[in-house]
Amino acid sequence: MYNILLIEDNDYIIKGIKYLLEAHNFKVRVAKSLKEAKESLGGKYDLVILDLMLPDGDGLDFYEEYLKNKATLVLTAKDDENIISSSLDSGIEDYIIKPFRSKELIARINKILKRNKDNEIITVDNVSVDTEAGRVFANNEEINLTSLEYRILLLLFQNLNRIVTREVLIDRIWDISGKFVNDNTLTVYIKRIREKLGSEDIIKTIKGIGYRVDK
Repeated sequence: MYNILLIEDNDYIIKGIKYLLEAHNFKVRVAKSLKEAKESLGGKYDLVILDLMLPDGDGLDFYEEYLKNKATLVLTAKDDENIISSSLDSGIEDYIIKPFRSKELIARINKILKRNKDNEIITVDNVSVDTEAGRVFANNEEINLTSLEYRILLLLFQNLNRIVTREVLIDRIWDISGKFVNDNTLTVYIKRIREKLGSEDIIKTIKGIGYRVDK
């Protein structure tokens, strides 16, 4: 089941969209303001449906600050060519103008979800790993990792909330490096990854066992 965050303040529209999405087996969480939306971002969402005109601010500004690494579909009454163009240029997946047709909305949502499933982006806090392109971003800036560093980070991100032992990591490094790698070398790699990401908190050390990334 896909999880969708709906950021919309109109109760009538919320009721209609929520009913439509749940009828198509989507799980929906609603935020009626940007404040509520910000508080909801700790959850895992496959798609954000965003209105641009909200009671406490502009949806596009909110997207730029908080949603850049999340698949986002704009659903708004703003029918302005410049706004549509700038929204799509900024990375928003799709832009639908109210009033909308139910079948079209579902079709566009499914298209976005399929596209992002094929090109999965795993995001934790301010760090995103694009598994299809083999690229890593922190604070929306691309981070240059070596192939071994990327492989370590990818393995941790693919096992969110689970400990990856040092033995497993060393075995994987051995597989792609073709040369002996010891425990101290792994420690150095983890240190370098943390430095490049600009955070000590993303990769947690589980003393005597291994490492874990929490979602």
